[in-house]
Amino acid sequence: MLEERKDVIGYTEELTADKPAWLKERLEWFQDQKFGLILHWGPYSHWDCCESWPLSPGDYWARNDNMKCWTSRDKDLARFQRDYWALNQEFNPSKYNPEIWADLAQQAGIRYVALTTKHHDGFCMWDTATTDYKLTGPESPNPVDAFKGLCDAFQAKGMAISAYFSKADWHSPDYWSPDYPVVDRQANTQGKSEWDRFVAFTHEQIRELMTNYGKIDILWLDAGWVKPEQGEDIDMPGMVAMARELQPGLIVANRTVGDDFEDFITPEHQIPDEPLDQPWESCLCMGGSWKYETHDEPRPIEEILTMLIDIVSKGGNFLVGFGPSPEGEFPPLFVNRLKEIGQWMAINGQAIHGTRAIAPYREGETRFTKKGSTVNAFLLDPKVTELTALTPAEGAALHLLGHEDPVSYERTKNGIQFELPAAVDNLPYPPVLFFKYA
Repeated sequence: MLEERKDVIGYTEELTADKPAWLKERLEWFQDQKFGLILHWGPYSHWDCCESWPLSPGDYWARNDNMKCWTSRDKDLARFQRDYWALNQEFNPSKYNPEIWADLAQQAGIRYVALTTKHHDGFCMWDTATTDYKLTGPESPNPVDAFKGLCDAFQAKGMAISAYFSKADWHSPDYWSPDYPVVDRQANTQGKSEWDRFVAFTHEQIRELMTNYGKIDILWLDAGWVKPEQGEDIDMPGMVAMARELQPGLIVANRTVGDDFEDFITPEHQIPDEPLDQPWESCLCMGGSWKYETHDEPRPIEEILTMLIDIVSKGGNFLVGFGPSPEGEFPPLFVNRLKEIGQWMAINGQAIHGTRAIAPYREGETRFTKKGSTVNAFLLDPKVTELTALTPAEGAALHLLGHEDPVSYERTKNGIQFELPAAVDNLPYPPVLFFKYA
Protein backbone atom coordinates (compact mmCIF):
# COMPACT_ATOMS: atom_id res chain seq x y z
CA MET A 1 0.00 0.00 0.00
CA LEU A 2 2.80 2.46 0.81
CA GLU A 3 4.54 1.80 -2.49
CA GLU A 4 1.48 3.08 -4.35
CA ARG A 5 1.81 6.53 -2.79
CA LYS A 6 5.19 7.73 -3.99
CA ASP A 7 3.52 10.75 -5.60
CA VAL A 8 1.64 11.74 -2.47
CA ILE A 9 2.87 14.65 -0.39
CA GLY A 10 3.69 13.58 3.16
CA TYR A 11 5.09 10.15 2.39
CA THR A 12 8.81 9.59 2.76
CA GLU A 13 10.07 6.06 3.02
CA GLU A 14 13.01 7.10 5.19
CA LEU A 15 10.80 8.49 7.96
CA THR A 16 8.75 5.31 8.20
CA ALA A 17 11.53 2.79 7.62
CA ASP A 18 12.13 2.16 11.33
CA LYS A 19 8.47 1.53 12.15
CA PRO A 20 7.15 -2.04 12.23
CA ALA A 21 4.84 -3.08 9.40
CA TRP A 22 1.79 -3.31 11.65
CA LEU A 23 2.29 0.29 12.84
CA LYS A 24 2.71 1.55 9.28
CA GLU A 25 -0.61 -0.09 8.43
CA ARG A 26 -2.28 1.40 11.49
CA LEU A 27 -0.99 4.87 10.66
CA GLU A 28 -2.37 4.47 7.14
CA TRP A 29 -5.72 3.63 8.78
CA PHE A 30 -5.41 6.69 11.00
CA GLN A 31 -4.76 8.94 8.01
CA ASP A 32 -7.89 7.53 6.33
CA GLN A 33 -10.13 8.82 9.15
CA LYS A 34 -9.47 12.54 8.54
CA PHE A 35 -12.08 13.99 10.91
CA GLY A 36 -12.16 13.54 14.68
CA LEU A 37 -13.85 15.14 17.68
CA ILE A 38 -12.20 15.90 21.03
CA LEU A 39 -14.39 16.61 24.05
CA HIS A 40 -12.98 18.36 27.13
CA TRP A 41 -15.43 17.49 29.89
CA GLY A 42 -15.10 17.48 33.64
CA PRO A 43 -16.01 19.44 36.80
CA TYR A 44 -14.25 22.53 35.36
CA SER A 45 -17.23 22.93 33.01
CA HIS A 46 -18.99 24.64 35.94
CA TRP A 47 -16.55 27.57 36.01
CA ASP A 48 -15.45 30.37 33.68
CA CYS A 49 -11.83 29.20 33.65
CA CYS A 50 -9.88 27.00 31.30
CA GLU A 51 -9.52 23.35 32.20
CA SER A 52 -6.96 22.58 34.96
CA TRP A 53 -4.38 25.23 34.10
CA PRO A 54 -5.26 27.88 36.73
CA LEU A 55 -4.30 25.32 39.41
CA SER A 56 -0.61 25.53 38.47
CA PRO A 57 1.29 28.22 40.42
CA GLY A 58 3.68 28.86 37.54
CA ASP A 59 1.05 29.18 34.82
CA TYR A 60 0.09 32.79 35.47
CA TRP A 61 -1.38 33.13 31.97
CA ALA A 62 -4.30 30.91 33.04
CA ARG A 63 -5.47 33.28 35.81
CA ASN A 64 -6.72 36.73 34.92
CA ASP A 65 -9.03 39.44 36.21
CA ASN A 66 -11.73 38.52 33.67
CA MET A 67 -12.34 35.23 35.49
CA LYS A 68 -15.11 35.66 38.01
CA CYS A 69 -14.15 32.37 39.66
CA TRP A 70 -10.67 33.82 40.28
CA THR A 71 -11.55 37.36 41.40
CA SER A 72 -14.40 36.15 43.64
CA ARG A 73 -11.79 34.17 45.56
CA ASP A 74 -9.70 37.30 46.11
CA LYS A 75 -7.04 35.98 43.74
CA ASP A 76 -6.01 33.55 46.47
CA LEU A 77 -4.47 30.51 44.72
CA ALA A 78 -4.81 28.19 47.71
CA ARG A 79 -8.49 29.04 48.03
CA PHE A 80 -8.97 28.69 44.29
CA GLN A 81 -7.38 25.24 44.31
CA ARG A 82 -9.47 24.10 47.28
CA ASP A 83 -12.73 25.21 45.68
CA TYR A 84 -11.77 23.90 42.24
CA TRP A 85 -11.00 20.43 43.54
CA ALA A 86 -14.34 20.41 45.34
CA LEU A 87 -16.26 20.90 42.09
CA ASN A 88 -16.62 17.12 41.84
CA GLN A 89 -19.27 17.37 44.54
CA GLU A 90 -21.59 19.32 42.22
CA PHE A 91 -20.64 17.81 38.87
CA ASN A 92 -23.88 16.07 37.91
CA PRO A 93 -24.16 14.94 34.26
CA SER A 94 -27.85 14.14 34.68
CA LYS A 95 -28.59 14.64 30.96
CA TYR A 96 -25.65 12.65 29.62
CA ASN A 97 -26.81 10.60 26.64
CA PRO A 98 -23.79 9.40 24.66
CA GLU A 99 -26.02 7.83 22.00
CA ILE A 100 -27.15 11.35 21.05
CA TRP A 101 -23.51 12.47 20.90
CA ALA A 102 -22.62 9.53 18.68
CA ASP A 103 -25.55 10.20 16.34
CA LEU A 104 -24.55 13.83 15.90
CA ALA A 105 -20.90 12.98 15.35
CA GLN A 106 -21.69 10.29 12.79
CA GLN A 107 -24.01 12.61 10.88
CA ALA A 108 -21.20 15.20 10.78
CA GLY A 109 -18.84 12.73 9.13
CA ILE A 110 -16.68 12.37 12.24
CA ARG A 111 -14.83 9.05 12.32
CA TYR A 112 -13.24 9.04 15.78
CA VAL A 113 -13.73 10.66 19.18
CA ALA A 114 -11.42 11.59 22.04
CA LEU A 115 -12.67 12.18 25.58
CA THR A 116 -10.58 13.68 28.36
CA THR A 117 -10.48 10.58 30.57
CA LYS A 118 -8.26 12.62 32.93
CA HIS A 119 -6.95 16.15 32.55
CA HIS A 120 -4.06 17.60 34.57
CA ASP A 121 -6.41 18.21 37.53
CA GLY A 122 -6.54 14.46 38.13
CA PHE A 123 -10.32 13.99 37.95
CA CYS A 124 -11.13 10.62 36.37
CA MET A 125 -14.07 10.21 33.99
CA TRP A 126 -14.03 6.43 34.29
CA ASP A 127 -14.61 4.00 37.15
CA THR A 128 -11.02 3.67 38.29
CA ALA A 129 -9.98 1.70 41.36
CA THR A 130 -6.89 3.89 41.85
CA THR A 131 -8.56 6.96 43.41
CA ASP A 132 -11.87 8.25 44.74
CA TYR A 133 -11.42 11.49 42.82
CA LYS A 134 -13.61 10.29 39.97
CA LEU A 135 -17.07 10.63 38.49
CA THR A 136 -18.08 7.34 40.10
CA GLY A 137 -16.58 8.39 43.47
CA PRO A 138 -18.35 8.62 46.83
CA GLU A 139 -18.70 12.41 46.56
CA SER A 140 -20.31 12.32 43.12
CA PRO A 141 -24.01 13.25 42.96
CA ASN A 142 -24.39 11.10 39.84
CA PRO A 143 -21.87 8.22 39.71
CA VAL A 144 -21.70 7.26 36.04
CA ASP A 145 -18.79 5.85 34.05
CA ALA A 146 -18.75 8.51 31.33
CA PHE A 147 -15.95 6.89 29.36
CA LYS A 148 -17.75 3.55 29.17
CA GLY A 149 -20.91 5.24 27.97
CA LEU A 150 -19.00 7.06 25.27
CA CYS A 151 -17.08 3.97 24.14
CA ASP A 152 -20.21 1.84 23.95
CA ALA A 153 -22.16 4.43 21.97
CA PHE A 154 -19.45 5.36 19.47
CA GLN A 155 -18.15 1.83 18.99
CA ALA A 156 -21.69 0.66 18.25
CA LYS A 157 -21.69 3.04 15.27
CA GLY A 158 -18.31 1.86 14.03
CA MET A 159 -16.41 4.94 15.17
CA ALA A 160 -12.94 4.73 16.70
CA ILE A 161 -11.92 5.73 20.22
CA SER A 162 -9.01 8.00 21.07
CA ALA A 163 -8.42 8.06 24.83
CA TYR A 164 -7.05 11.41 26.00
CA PHE A 165 -5.00 10.96 29.19
CA SER A 166 -2.78 13.46 31.01
CA LYS A 167 0.48 11.97 32.25
CA ALA A 168 0.53 14.65 34.95
CA ASP A 169 -1.86 14.52 37.92
CA TRP A 170 -1.89 17.60 40.13
CA HIS A 171 -4.39 16.01 42.51
CA SER A 172 -2.17 13.05 43.30
CA PRO A 173 -0.03 13.49 46.46
CA ASP A 174 2.61 11.42 44.69
CA TYR A 175 2.89 14.05 41.95
CA TRP A 176 2.28 17.26 43.92
CA SER A 177 3.16 16.21 47.44
CA PRO A 178 1.93 18.46 50.28
CA ASP A 179 5.28 17.81 51.97
CA TYR A 180 7.27 19.85 49.41
CA PRO A 181 6.75 23.23 47.71
CA VAL A 182 4.72 23.29 44.50
CA VAL A 183 6.16 25.99 42.26
CA ASP A 184 5.09 25.04 38.73
CA ARG A 185 3.41 22.37 36.63
CA GLN A 186 6.21 19.85 37.23
CA ALA A 187 6.12 17.12 39.86
CA ASN A 188 7.74 18.00 43.19
CA THR A 189 8.45 14.34 43.95
CA GLN A 190 11.15 13.71 41.35
CA GLY A 191 13.79 11.29 42.61
CA LYS A 192 11.77 10.45 45.72
CA SER A 193 9.87 7.32 46.72
CA GLU A 194 6.59 9.05 45.93
CA TRP A 195 7.60 9.24 42.29
CA ASP A 196 7.92 5.47 42.06
CA ARG A 197 4.40 5.17 43.46
CA PHE A 198 3.16 7.70 40.91
CA VAL A 199 4.63 5.68 38.03
CA ALA A 200 2.88 2.54 39.28
CA PHE A 201 -0.36 4.56 39.74
CA THR A 202 -0.16 5.86 36.16
CA HIS A 203 0.52 2.43 34.69
CA GLU A 204 -2.45 0.98 36.55
CA GLN A 205 -4.76 3.72 35.25
CA ILE A 206 -3.62 3.02 31.69
CA ARG A 207 -4.15 -0.71 32.29
CA GLU A 208 -7.75 -0.01 33.32
CA LEU A 209 -8.44 2.15 30.28
CA MET A 210 -6.99 -0.48 27.96
CA THR A 211 -8.87 -3.35 29.61
CA ASN A 212 -12.47 -2.43 30.35
CA TYR A 213 -13.71 -0.38 27.40
CA GLY A 214 -13.64 -2.47 24.24
CA LYS A 215 -11.35 -1.55 21.39
CA ILE A 216 -9.22 1.54 21.99
CA ASP A 217 -7.55 2.75 18.79
CA ILE A 218 -5.45 5.67 20.03
CA LEU A 219 -3.83 6.53 23.36
CA TRP A 220 -3.54 10.33 23.25
CA LEU A 221 -1.08 11.29 25.99
CA ASP A 222 -0.95 14.93 27.06
CA ALA A 223 1.37 16.81 29.46
CA GLY A 224 4.46 16.73 27.29
CA TRP A 225 6.66 18.01 30.14
CA VAL A 226 6.35 14.59 31.78
CA LYS A 227 9.44 13.05 30.20
CA PRO A 228 12.86 11.82 31.31
CA GLU A 229 14.58 15.01 30.13
CA GLN A 230 12.55 16.90 32.74
CA GLY A 231 13.23 14.36 35.48
CA GLU A 232 9.81 12.74 35.11
CA ASP A 233 10.40 9.26 33.72
CA ILE A 234 7.15 7.27 33.79
CA ASP A 235 8.69 4.30 31.93
CA MET A 236 7.06 4.91 28.59
CA PRO A 237 8.53 1.71 27.05
CA GLY A 238 7.01 -0.45 29.75
CA MET A 239 3.70 1.40 29.79
CA VAL A 240 3.22 1.34 26.03
CA ALA A 241 4.25 -2.31 25.78
CA MET A 242 1.63 -3.17 28.39
CA ALA A 243 -1.01 -1.05 26.64
CA ARG A 244 -0.30 -2.66 23.26
CA GLU A 245 -0.42 -6.13 24.71
CA LEU A 246 -3.94 -5.33 25.89
CA GLN A 247 -4.85 -3.37 22.76
CA PRO A 248 -3.03 -4.80 19.70
CA GLY A 249 -2.64 -2.18 17.00
CA LEU A 250 -2.77 0.73 19.46
CA ILE A 251 -1.46 4.04 18.09
CA VAL A 252 0.17 6.35 20.64
CA ALA A 253 0.47 10.12 20.58
CA ASN A 254 3.02 11.10 23.22
CA ARG A 255 2.38 14.61 22.15
CA THR A 256 5.06 17.30 21.94
CA VAL A 257 7.75 14.93 23.28
CA GLY A 258 9.31 13.81 19.99
CA ASP A 259 10.29 10.35 21.19
CA ASP A 260 9.67 6.88 19.75
CA PHE A 261 6.12 6.93 21.14
CA GLU A 262 4.90 10.00 19.26
CA ASP A 263 3.44 8.04 16.36
CA PHE A 264 1.83 11.18 14.93
CA ILE A 265 2.24 14.85 15.75
CA THR A 266 -0.50 17.15 17.00
CA PRO A 267 -0.21 20.84 16.04
CA GLU A 268 -2.50 22.76 18.41
CA HIS A 269 -4.39 25.93 17.47
CA GLN A 270 -2.64 25.94 14.11
CA ILE A 271 -2.67 24.49 10.63
CA PRO A 272 0.77 23.89 9.08
CA ASP A 273 1.60 26.11 6.15
CA GLU A 274 2.64 23.14 4.03
CA PRO A 275 2.11 19.37 4.03
CA LEU A 276 4.20 17.57 6.66
CA ASP A 277 6.41 14.55 6.14
CA GLN A 278 4.76 12.38 8.80
CA PRO A 279 1.23 11.59 10.04
CA TRP A 280 -0.35 14.54 11.83
CA GLU A 281 -3.53 15.87 13.36
CA SER A 282 -4.38 19.57 13.78
CA CYS A 283 -6.25 20.24 17.02
CA LEU A 284 -8.49 23.30 16.90
CA CYS A 285 -11.49 24.54 18.85
CA MET A 286 -14.84 24.68 17.10
CA GLY A 287 -15.50 27.89 19.03
CA GLY A 288 -13.42 29.92 21.43
CA SER A 289 -12.65 27.31 24.05
CA TRP A 290 -11.83 23.62 24.47
CA LYS A 291 -14.34 23.36 27.33
CA TYR A 292 -17.91 24.46 27.89
CA GLU A 293 -18.41 28.20 28.15
CA THR A 294 -21.89 29.59 28.67
CA HIS A 295 -21.63 32.23 25.95
CA ASP A 296 -19.26 30.47 23.56
CA GLU A 297 -20.24 30.35 19.90
CA PRO A 298 -18.93 28.11 17.14
CA ARG A 299 -16.97 29.41 14.20
CA PRO A 300 -19.02 30.05 11.04
CA ILE A 301 -19.69 26.91 9.01
CA GLU A 302 -17.67 28.29 6.07
CA GLU A 303 -14.63 28.72 8.32
CA ILE A 304 -14.88 25.21 9.76
CA LEU A 305 -15.22 23.59 6.35
CA THR A 306 -12.33 25.66 4.98
CA MET A 307 -10.19 24.49 7.92
CA LEU A 308 -11.17 20.86 7.30
CA ILE A 309 -10.42 21.10 3.58
CA ASP A 310 -7.12 22.93 4.12
CA ILE A 311 -5.93 20.34 6.65
CA VAL A 312 -6.99 17.34 4.59
CA SER A 313 -5.48 18.77 1.40
CA LYS A 314 -2.16 18.91 3.25
CA GLY A 315 -2.45 15.28 4.32
CA GLY A 316 -3.54 15.83 7.92
CA ASN A 317 -6.45 14.96 10.17
CA PHE A 318 -8.70 17.60 11.72
CA LEU A 319 -9.44 17.07 15.44
CA VAL A 320 -12.09 19.64 16.28
CA GLY A 321 -13.04 20.31 19.87
CA PHE A 322 -15.61 21.82 22.19
CA GLY A 323 -17.02 20.98 25.60
CA PRO A 324 -20.32 19.46 26.77
CA SER A 325 -22.26 21.28 29.48
CA PRO A 326 -21.94 20.23 33.13
CA GLU A 327 -25.21 18.33 32.68
CA GLY A 328 -23.79 16.37 29.76
CA GLU A 329 -25.38 18.03 26.74
CA PHE A 330 -23.80 19.44 23.60
CA PRO A 331 -24.54 23.20 23.50
CA PRO A 332 -27.38 23.95 21.03
CA LEU A 333 -25.29 26.23 18.78
CA PHE A 334 -22.67 23.50 18.46
CA VAL A 335 -25.34 20.90 17.72
CA ASN A 336 -26.57 23.10 14.88
CA ARG A 337 -23.03 23.48 13.54
CA LEU A 338 -22.48 19.71 13.59
CA LYS A 339 -25.69 19.29 11.58
CA GLU A 340 -24.52 21.88 9.04
CA ILE A 341 -21.19 20.09 8.71
CA GLY A 342 -23.15 16.89 8.18
CA GLN A 343 -25.17 18.39 5.35
CA TRP A 344 -21.97 19.20 3.50
CA MET A 345 -20.27 15.90 4.35
CA ALA A 346 -23.28 13.87 3.20
CA ILE A 347 -22.51 15.06 -0.34
CA ASN A 348 -18.77 15.66 -0.21
CA GLY A 349 -17.42 13.31 2.47
CA GLN A 350 -16.00 10.93 -0.12
CA ALA A 351 -13.53 13.67 -1.09
CA ILE A 352 -12.38 13.83 2.57
CA HIS A 353 -12.31 10.33 4.04
CA GLY A 354 -9.61 7.95 2.85
CA THR A 355 -7.83 10.60 0.78
CA ARG A 356 -4.24 11.75 0.61
CA ALA A 357 -2.51 14.96 -0.39
CA ILE A 358 -1.27 15.27 -3.93
CA ALA A 359 1.25 17.70 -5.37
CA PRO A 360 0.46 20.49 -5.75
CA TYR A 361 -2.14 20.45 -2.96
CA ARG A 362 -3.54 23.86 -3.99
CA GLU A 363 -4.05 26.16 -6.95
CA GLY A 364 -5.09 29.63 -5.80
CA GLU A 365 -8.15 29.10 -3.61
CA THR A 366 -8.73 25.59 -4.94
CA ARG A 367 -7.56 22.62 -2.83
CA PHE A 368 -6.94 19.05 -4.01
CA THR A 369 -7.07 15.57 -2.52
CA LYS A 370 -6.49 12.17 -4.09
CA LYS A 371 -8.08 8.76 -3.67
CA GLY A 372 -6.79 6.07 -5.99
CA SER A 373 -6.84 7.52 -9.51
CA THR A 374 -9.45 10.14 -8.60
CA VAL A 375 -8.60 13.74 -7.82
CA ASN A 376 -11.01 16.00 -5.93
CA ALA A 377 -10.94 19.77 -6.40
CA PHE A 378 -12.52 21.88 -3.63
CA LEU A 379 -13.63 25.20 -5.08
CA LEU A 380 -13.25 27.52 -2.10
CA ASP A 381 -13.91 30.28 -4.61
CA PRO A 382 -16.90 29.01 -6.63
CA LYS A 383 -16.28 31.69 -9.25
CA VAL A 384 -13.22 29.75 -10.41
CA THR A 385 -13.75 28.29 -13.90
CA GLU A 386 -10.28 26.99 -14.69
CA LEU A 387 -7.94 24.23 -13.52
CA THR A 388 -4.32 24.16 -14.61
CA ALA A 389 -2.31 22.31 -11.94
CA LEU A 390 -4.30 19.07 -12.10
CA THR A 391 -6.69 18.20 -14.91
CA PRO A 392 -8.71 15.18 -16.08
CA ALA A 393 -6.97 12.38 -17.95
CA GLU A 394 -7.40 12.37 -21.70
CA GLY A 395 -11.04 11.56 -22.43
CA ALA A 396 -12.06 11.52 -18.76
CA ALA A 397 -15.25 13.19 -17.58
CA LEU A 398 -15.44 16.01 -15.04
CA HIS A 399 -18.05 15.60 -12.30
CA LEU A 400 -19.56 17.68 -9.51
CA LEU A 401 -20.32 15.87 -6.25
CA GLY A 402 -24.05 15.96 -5.63
CA HIS A 403 -24.88 16.40 -9.31
CA GLU A 404 -25.56 13.48 -11.66
CA ASP A 405 -24.58 14.83 -15.07
CA PRO A 406 -20.96 15.49 -16.10
CA VAL A 407 -19.68 19.06 -16.05
CA SER A 408 -18.84 20.43 -19.47
CA TYR A 409 -15.27 21.55 -20.04
CA GLU A 410 -12.79 22.22 -22.79
CA ARG A 411 -9.04 21.95 -22.85
CA THR A 412 -6.94 25.09 -23.09
CA LYS A 413 -3.23 25.69 -23.54
CA ASN A 414 -2.75 25.74 -19.76
CA GLY A 415 -5.34 23.24 -18.55
CA ILE A 416 -9.14 23.13 -18.73
CA GLN A 417 -11.95 25.68 -18.74
CA PHE A 418 -15.24 24.50 -17.23
CA GLU A 419 -18.70 25.81 -16.49
CA LEU A 420 -20.50 24.77 -13.31
CA PRO A 421 -24.17 23.83 -13.79
CA ALA A 422 -26.91 25.96 -12.28
CA ALA A 423 -27.56 23.10 -9.81
CA VAL A 424 -24.43 24.16 -7.90
CA ASP A 425 -26.52 26.91 -6.29
CA ASN A 426 -28.55 24.22 -4.50
CA LEU A 427 -25.48 22.46 -3.10
CA PRO A 428 -23.82 23.35 0.20
CA TYR A 429 -20.70 25.52 -0.07
CA PRO A 430 -18.01 24.81 -1.16
CA PRO A 431 -18.66 22.64 -4.24
CA VAL A 432 -16.29 19.80 -5.10
CA LEU A 433 -15.29 18.61 -8.56
CA PHE A 434 -13.80 15.19 -9.16
CA PHE A 435 -12.17 13.49 -12.12
CA LYS A 436 -9.92 10.64 -13.13
CA TYR A 437 -6.35 11.84 -13.11
CA ALA A 438 -3.70 10.57 -15.51
